[in-house]
Amino acid sequence: MKHLFTFLCLGSLAFASFDNIKSFQADFTQTLTDEKGKILKYSGDLIASKNQNALWHYKKPVEKSIYINRYKITIVEPELEQVIIKRVEAPKNFNFLKLLKNAKKIDSHKYLTIYAEKNIYINVDKQDNIKSIQYKDEFDNGVEIVFSNQKYNTQFDKSIFIPTFPLEYDIIQN
Repeated sequence: MKHLFTFLCLGSLAFASFDNIKSFQADFTQTLTDEKGKILKYSGDLIASKNQNALWHYKKPVEKSIYINRYKITIVEPELEQVIIKRVEAPKNFNFLKLLKNAKKIDSHKYLTIYAEKNIYINVDKQDNIKSIQYKDEFDNGVEIVFSNQKYNTQFDKSIFIPTFPLEYDIIQN
C-alpha cells in the first residue's frame, strides 16, 4: 500500500509552472521495472486539484479508481468488487504543492525534489510541461510515469473526487 500511495501522490505533481498550479488533467502510462528487469505497465488518466485532491483512473491492465483526498485514500476495484479505504495522518499526508515548490532545477529539462527520503526527478519538455516523473519506490523498483494530453488549470466539478461504488462491494478499512 505504501508503494501505491507514493506513486499516486507523485502523479499529482504533474504541472511544470509549479507556483501557478490550480488543476491538472492528463493521460498517463506508468512503467515499473524490478531489479531483474521485469516490466509492468499501467495506463489511465488523472485529474488533480490544488487542494490535495486527485483521481487516478486506471484503464489497463485492470480497471481501478483511486481517490486521494487530504487525509484519505480510497481504492475502488470493480473486478474484485472491493473498496480499500486508508487514512493518512499528518505529517505523512502528501502536500504535492509544497513538494513542487521545493523542486530544484538540475538541468534545462529536469528538476529534483525529495519525498520520504527518495529522489524524484521531474522531466519537462521545451514548453515546461511535465513530460515524466521518475523515482525508485521502497522496493527499489524503477518507476516512470509518462504524461500525455496534459491540460492545466481547467474547471471541473469537484464532486469527481468523491468516491463512488456499488453498496454491495466489500469495504476494507486500514
